[in-house]
This record gives sequence, C-alpha cells and structure tokens, in this order.
Amino acid sequence: LYENHSGIPSGEQMDKFDVLVVDIQDVGLRYYTYYITMHHLMQACASYGKKVVILDRPNPNGFYVDGTILDMNYKSGIGWLPIATVHGMTLGELGRMIVGEGWIDGSLDLEVVPCLNYTHGTYYCLIMPPSPNLKDMKSIYLYASTCYFEGTVATPGRGTDFPFEVYGHPSMTGYQFEFTPRSVPGAKNPRFKDQVCHGVDLRDKSLDEIRSGRINLGYVIDAYSNLGLGDPFFGTNNHFELLSGARWIREMIEDGHSAGEISARWAPQTEEFRERRRPYLLYPE
Repeated sequence: LYENHSGIPSGEQMDKFDVLVVDIQDVGLRYYTYYITMHHLMQACASYGKKVVILDRPNPNGFYVDGTILDMNYKSGIGWLPIATVHGMTLGELGRMIVGEGWIDGSLDLEVVPCLNYTHGTYYCLIMPPSPNLKDMKSIYLYASTCYFEGTVATPGRGTDFPFEVYGHPSMTGYQFEFTPRSVPGAKNPRFKDQVCHGVDLRDKSLDEIRSGRINLGYVIDAYSNLGLGDPFFGTNNHFELLSGARWIREMIEDGHSAGEISARWAPQTEEFRERRRPYLLYPE
C-alpha cells in the first residue's frame, strides 16, 4: 500500500484474499495514520465484498478526548475523518464508527474481536515502539502536543534519540538545552540535520504529569514567541492546519491568545465528538 502511494489496494491484490485481518498498534491521534490505511482497506473490502476482522488493541491515549473536529477542508493523508485530534477510541471502536456513520460507501461485513478486561481508563504501556519515532510512553503521550511542530519552522526532535520529547530551533534563544538532529533510521533527512538546535527538553516531566496534560499548545506558543512574531513560524504552506484541523488555531496563536483560551474554544467540538462516538464504544469509560 505504501509502494503505490494511493493507499488503495488494486483489484489484483483484493482477489488474493477473502478476509482482511487488521492487527496493528494505534496510538489514538487523528494525524497518526494507521486508521487512514484501515479506512481505505475497509472501503476496498466493502467494494469487493470482503469481510474485515479487527483484532482490537488498547489505545494508550484512550483515556481522554481532546482537540478540534477536523474541518474537512483540510482533509489529507494526515487527517482523513471528521474526528477529534485525540479521539479516545480503539481501532475496533473507530471501525464501528466508520461503518455506523456512513464514512464508507456500501455495506461492510465487519467483526471486531474485543480486548478482555480493558477500559478506557486502563493504563496501557506498550511493549514495543509502534513506529520508529515514538520510542517510549513519554513520546506517545507528548505526541498530541509536540506533533504540531511538524507544521512550523521548529523541530520536535526527529533525528535524535528522543523525537517528540523536545522542541527547538537553531535560532531559539535563552535555553541551555541543545540537541543536534542526525540521519538515523526513521529520520534519514531530519529538519536541521547536523545543526545545533536550542530549545526545551520535556523528558524531565513525569509520566503522570504528561499523561494528565492533555493537548498542550503552550509548547508551540513558547517557540512562536521566542522565534519572533514577524518570522514565518508556520511556514509558507498549510501543514499546520492539516495537523490542527482548523485555520483559527493558527490565527489565535498569532493574535496572542493563550493555550487555555484556544482549548476553551475547541471544547464544544470535543464534547460533540465525545457524544457522537458513544454508541460505538466497546469498553467502559
């Protein structure tokens, strides 16, 4: 699926099987793209009359829902469905929502094999990294906040041993912490490769502190303020909007609003999505 770049299997590929089994470790973020591949495959199976079985796994970020619902004007390969930034669902639950909300064309024979003894409040520590740049639980919890740096001129530390656990830029001032991105597996050409970056190390925070923090736009606001309001902090494209799911978040940052004011604005959307997803949940909240 990666090789053909479309994410859509060919008819020849579809003819090779009768049942598609989905068994992959998601981390519960709208811009973490495993669910998008699952959606494409569900659509293909609906079109070709194939059954889908999802072997469900816990979502390590399944204990909360936060962020905007995607404005579908910013639908992309890093945001495909009208769901909250942190959707708080397992892939099995999300698969049920995809069918129930009519987000695929046609009918689909879907079976979800649920987890045993799981609730959305269960602390779930992954036994192995789900992808090369999410190396431990701190990065998985911080990812909801630090991935926004991918849509800015700053870096969240790709090319280091601690991606998404730091942020910085060669021109940031007033910070003692330094790091230098290198070419490594999973980040062959990271931003600011072989350049010394100055910034903030979030690894000193405890797991409990990070886990209770929800989405924290304070990190992005800090870097924006440090690098100068006149610089093109958000770059020259709409990558930040593709991640955040809305144009107004960038505008509020540029207008000097706090992280709390921004999250207060998206709170009604968060609650709307929380209720919309409720019929599809398989596990107690």
